[in-house]
Amino acid sequence: MQLTPLQQKRVDELLAKMTLEEKIGQMNQLSPSLVGGFDVSFEELIEMAMDGKISQEELHQKFENAERDYQEDNIRAGLIGCVMLQDPGKYNELQKIAVEESRLGIPLIIGFDVIHGYRSVYPIALAEAGAFDPDLFRRTAHMAAKESRTQGISWHFAPMIDVGRDSRWGRVSEGPGEDPYLASRFAEAKIHGLQDGAYEDAKDGTERRENYVAACMKHYVAYGAAESGRDYNTTSMSISQLHNVYLPPFKAATEAGAASAMASFNDLNGVPCTVNEYTLRRTLKERYGLKGFVVSDANAIRECIDHGIAADRYDAARQAANAGMDMDMGTSIYIEELKNAVERGDVSMEVIDEAARRILSVKMWLDLFDHPYITEEAMHRYDKLPQEHVALTLEAAKKSIVLLKNDEKVLPLKKDQKISLVGSLAASPSEIIGAWAMSWKGEDCVSILDGFKNAGADVKYFACGGPDREINDDEIAQAASFGDVIVAVVGETTAMSGEAASRADTTLPGKQRELLEKLLATGKPVVTILMNGRALALGWEAENLPTLIEGWQLGIQMGNAIASVVFGDYNPTGKLAASFPYVTGQLPIYYNHTSTGRPAGKFKFTSKYIDAPTEPAFPFGYGLSYTTYQYSDLTVEESVEAFTAKVKVKNAGNVAGTETVQLYMQDVTASLVRPVKELKGFTKVALAPGEEKEVALTLKKADMGFYNNDGEYVREDGKFRLFMGGSSAETLMQELDVRF
Repeated sequence: MQLTPLQQKRVDELLAKMTLEEKIGQMNQLSPSLVGGFDVSFEELIEMAMDGKISQEELHQKFENAERDYQEDNIRAGLIGCVMLQDPGKYNELQKIAVEESRLGIPLIIGFDVIHGYRSVYPIALAEAGAFDPDLFRRTAHMAAKESRTQGISWHFAPMIDVGRDSRWGRVSEGPGEDPYLASRFAEAKIHGLQDGAYEDAKDGTERRENYVAACMKHYVAYGAAESGRDYNTTSMSISQLHNVYLPPFKAATEAGAASAMASFNDLNGVPCTVNEYTLRRTLKERYGLKGFVVSDANAIRECIDHGIAADRYDAARQAANAGMDMDMGTSIYIEELKNAVERGDVSMEVIDEAARRILSVKMWLDLFDHPYITEEAMHRYDKLPQEHVALTLEAAKKSIVLLKNDEKVLPLKKDQKISLVGSLAASPSEIIGAWAMSWKGEDCVSILDGFKNAGADVKYFACGGPDREINDDEIAQAASFGDVIVAVVGETTAMSGEAASRADTTLPGKQRELLEKLLATGKPVVTILMNGRALALGWEAENLPTLIEGWQLGIQMGNAIASVVFGDYNPTGKLAASFPYVTGQLPIYYNHTSTGRPAGKFKFTSKYIDAPTEPAFPFGYGLSYTTYQYSDLTVEESVEAFTAKVKVKNAGNVAGTETVQLYMQDVTASLVRPVKELKGFTKVALAPGEEKEVALTLKKADMGFYNNDGEYVREDGKFRLFMGGSSAETLMQELDVRF
């Protein structure tokens, strides 16, 4: 985000005219209050929907029937800077009040959760990250930006870039997985996709301002390390771990120009991130150089009282503002308390001016001052989804699918085989969407059953059971009688992952393992497709299922994407962005752990469980293909500024495919214990049957260091190892003696 000199001058001139109350008003975000029988806030209602307490249909019904208080008088008085809504007609009404009836005419900014697509919902982030495709990450974000901007939403509460190593935490579904390097590439690509349209002419003839939104990287920071995987829980870690693992995606997103950030709910080393001066002001703003503003998560400033770090609302407001929290989401605390805090000298005028300036700058950059309204044409531009958006969601879905097992080479199936499609998830269009998608339409959704039918398969559906259903033995018998092969879709409902959906047991919920056992007992070949929002504990499945596809929750084109892989029209290319444990008790589990003084081995007194494997069932970076790739001849060349690793990759099968080649590094001996492997690069290579190519990846010497416990980045001479391969577990290695 970069203002022109003229824009910056306009911001400064406007700030000089503002009263203290108007400046604090810009720091106040409120959602429409529901009235007429519904004594809950907008955020609480959304949480009820995401928790599964009410269905999406019930949510829409409540919205349609409830009256809303849009606080027009407060907007007119300049006491609200941001509103959450997705009604373009109402947006224009409220914007007209802000622009034409308030004293200074400062427009509202409309923020909304657009985590993985607006109407064109694409795969959840944990799935999409497994595509290892930054250009795809950028393009899907850009599509979401264009769709939402036509509805008045110019600020996305996205991307969610928390590193997540514990899949008990439900919000792993929203983020790019366990690795800080992959998460950083995901983060910067999403920022570019959401925001770069500000500097480019729209290719479809629309106005440039309709081509971009302001990104809000979240949740800042270390939310993904919540103790025990419980949402909103405490986090505690060393400064080195914070800087080496959890901060890198936010640093990358800030350097890519992110316009804003959202602080996380959790406390970090005893200080809630909402009032954490070290992370907000000193690190994000001063060290990384965030140009935009920071917003709290919903009600988080008030929750500092519950944390026990603030005595009351006044104390919470004082601490948050001084720490660098520019905008309060949903509590009115700033409006009610900050003026008094300034007058008493507990918050300086400089703090208020800085916050207001940052918020005004983002609004100016979004062109809201000169073009505050939505045209009638824009409102209806995506009443029918354009084919290119449908095609992109399908591409993203296909690239996110991971083939985990194909031991008996049952896949790909032939379309003239009789297929019994089993599992309640297989016929549910709504369950393909995944958590935190709120603007999709049922007419756009393609279930797996619909996808098989669209592919021309001879398919018949039998529910048989599901994550929240009992097993139906009669239907199992019918499925076995009809099908030459059984395709079983098992996993989680959307409500079983996402916010406030932590699970103590990450195995297949309900009686789905029993269902799979009964299907295997029929003697028919069984293909299992997972539909889930987290890395499940798959010990039994890894040992007993010969054919297994990780299908995730892939968005509106899921059914067509799954069908394209199952029938071989698309050779799977996806890799895992998170390690899958055998049992829940292995969590947190991640490939880039440090080595202990007693690494796991056959000897009892080593770092391991006595009742579970040490390694994951399926490791980070893993994913099979309908062909086989062979790696050979790893070499490393040194230049003044970098090392270039080269490896030969051969397609040893008879099917064309695309492999994701991964580069890892180990700093063998250092002043702090370092990970056994760290991802440092990746690229894709397309290979025809029998074809061999040399693939090169460059590792800059500047990127071979680490942060110490003073938060300083250091590089140290010594022994290093470079690895190249198709996953974190299967690589070739070369050892180096490095002198910086």
